[in-house]
Amino acid sequence: MDQSEHVPQSHAPALSLWPIGVAIGVACALVGLLVSWWIVAIGAGILLVCGALWIFDVSRDPKPEPAAAGPPAAGEHVARAAVGTQPATRKSFLAAMTLGLGAGIGALVTIPPMVFAGLPPFKKGQGFIDMEVDLGPLESFKEGEWLISKFNIAPSQGDVADRTAYVRYNGLLEREPSFTIISNRCVHLGCPVQANGPVSPAGTREFGAGQRKVEHTPVLPAGFGCPCHGGQYDTEGNRTAGPPVRALDRYAYEIRGGRVVLVGAFSVNEVENTGKDANIGKYRLAQPGIHVDGLEQVLYPFIPPS
Repeated sequence: MDQSEHVPQSHAPALSLWPIGVAIGVACALVGLLVSWWIVAIGAGILLVCGALWIFDVSRDPKPEPAAAGPPAAGEHVARAAVGTQPATRKSFLAAMTLGLGAGIGALVTIPPMVFAGLPPFKKGQGFIDMEVDLGPLESFKEGEWLISKFNIAPSQGDVADRTAYVRYNGLLEREPSFTIISNRCVHLGCPVQANGPVSPAGTREFGAGQRKVEHTPVLPAGFGCPCHGGQYDTEGNRTAGPPVRALDRYAYEIRGGRVVLVGAFSVNEVENTGKDANIGKYRLAQPGIHVDGLEQVLYPFIPPS
């Protein structure tokens, strides 16, 4: 009888569902970067569990098929061990090593670029936050008058921290002074937005000195426009034409001891109504070109979770 008829054959590897789990974990973690750190943690957990089970599944020795019917010849069980078990063990070891090597190479290739590309947006310092700029006494602002205000948000940084805003005193709202303070940074690519109207340099007023100096110049804007790429905004900062993706950013302020003090900044999706009656859609300060609302904020580009 031909002895080869009784040599056992190894099973083909069974179909594994763990790679699907790994893919789900990766997708969940990536979506979490757009939505929440909790989803990132859940995705990482799914990835680790399914990855470990996948490696364990690959590294297991496959079960040999039962031998053909008939009495085994002398020494046949030794041949079965030599032919069935040893090659299967070697194959499993090589498969596990290949999988581990591939995972290591993949991590080395993908993790550093993701860290260097993804970490900077998560840093809170955007050049506008946690400032304290004294714009001058409240009585120096006339109700309804627009001013081009130039100031420095971080004197220790020198001229690089110089900023410009468009300021309008709206009068009292519930017995509190109301101001519209709009950044001149275009939300398309960050170019300086200009007032669409006549400027009155003769009426310029100054407060402070050095890097603390604040300069106010009257202007009569019909709106604001970007000279670089044609973005246009109305007097509340809403986009009216061109490539900008949202309304102009605004500065937050407080009234301290009868003086107007800038304390921060925020991004705006849209402003309804005008002046002291404005209803402002506020968001955490975002860089130019970034959507702060709607479906676009989930797709690209995105605002990192705070």
